[in-house]
Amino acid sequence: MRYLNQGALDDTYTNHLGQTSIIDKRNDLQFQKAVVYFKGWLVDPKFRYLLYVWSANANQGQGAQVVVAGNLQYEINRHFDIGAGIGSLPTSRSLIGNWPFWLRQDARPMAEEFFRGSFTTGIWAQGEITKGIYYKTMLGNNLSQLGVDAGQLDNGFNTFSTSVWWTTNDFGRVANFGDFERHEKLATLLGGAYTTSKESRQSQAGTEDPENSQIRLSDGTGVFALNAFGNGTQVLSAKYQMTSFNGGLKYKGLSLDLEYYIRWVNDFESTGTLPVSELFDNGYAIQASGMLINKTLQMYSTYSYIDGEYGKPWEVTCGLNWYILKSRVLRINPEVLYVENSPVGYLSYPTVVGAKGLIGMLNLELFF
Repeated sequence: MRYLNQGALDDTYTNHLGQTSIIDKRNDLQFQKAVVYFKGWLVDPKFRYLLYVWSANANQGQGAQVVVAGNLQYEINRHFDIGAGIGSLPTSRSLIGNWPFWLRQDARPMAEEFFRGSFTTGIWAQGEITKGIYYKTMLGNNLSQLGVDAGQLDNGFNTFSTSVWWTTNDFGRVANFGDFERHEKLATLLGGAYTTSKESRQSQAGTEDPENSQIRLSDGTGVFALNAFGNGTQVLSAKYQMTSFNGGLKYKGLSLDLEYYIRWVNDFESTGTLPVSELFDNGYAIQASGMLINKTLQMYSTYSYIDGEYGKPWEVTCGLNWYILKSRVLRINPEVLYVENSPVGYLSYPTVVGAKGLIGMLNLELFF
C-alpha cells in the first residue's frame, strides 16, 4: 500500500525548448503493487521454473498494468547457470535480483531510474566465477519490453548487458541494500556493468508503463518524442550505451552504497536535422542507512545527481523502515523527498517528470 502526496510540488515546469507544462499532482492511496510467484523444478532440481503475476495498480487501465511472465533456468554447475524467458537486464545493482530488499519501498534513486535498463525477453548466463565473484550476461529484445507487443519490436535482437561484482564477508550474492542482518565484520561490494542496445521509436514502452526505462534527455523529454530537438524533428532509432560502477559497505547495522553511471546515445536516424550527433550524460546515486534498533528500526537517506546536457537535476530522500515483526516480512516506510527538476516519473513511481519540490509518502509492505 502507498499513500502519496505531491501537493507541494511547483505547478509547472519548462523544458529545454522553453515549453511549459502543467504538473499533474497526486494525493491518493493506492494498492501499489502485488506480485505472486510460482516456482519449483521439473524432473531435476537443476531444471527450474519461475512464473509470476505482477500487478501495478496505480496504472489501472494502462499497458502492462498486469504482467504474467516467467522463465526457465538450468544450473550446469555453480559457475554456469543458463536461463531463457523474461528477466532483468543487469544494467545496475537493483537489477541483479535484490528487490524488494531496498532501502526505499519500491522506488529506485532518481539517477538510477534515469540511466538503467529494465525487463525484457532474452537468454542469459550467470554464476560464480570464483569465491565471492559473480556475473550475469544477457542478450534480449530491447531495454524495456513490459507493455511492448511483438509487432513493435525491431528485428535486431541486439540488446546486450553484462555485470560482474565482487563481494566479501557474506555481503550477499544479490547484494541487498542496508545491513538488516548486522555484519560483525566489514562486508564489501565492488561491481560494474556495461549495456548496449539499438532502440527504435516504436519499440519503446509507454511513458506510464510500470518499470519502463524510457531514454530521456536530462530535462525529462523523451528522446523519441516528436519535436524533442526542435520543430520538425523526430528520432526514429538510436544506439544506447551505458556503463555503471558500484560499491558498498556493511558493518554493524550501517551501510553505504554508491553507484556511478555514464551513458552515451548516438547513431541517430531521424526526420529533420538534429542539433546534436551524440548525447553524453553521467550521474551518481548515494545511499546510506543505519539500524537505530536492531532488526526493528532503520533510518536511511539517498542523494542523486545527473550531470546532463539538458539539465542537472538532483534529488534527496530521507526515510524510516519499521520492521514490525523484527523480520523483513512486514515493514512500514514513511519517506520525505525533495526533487529538483526530475527527468523521470510515471504512475507507479513517486515523482513525475519535471517535478520540483517536496513529496511525502507512506508505504506498507508485506513480503512472504
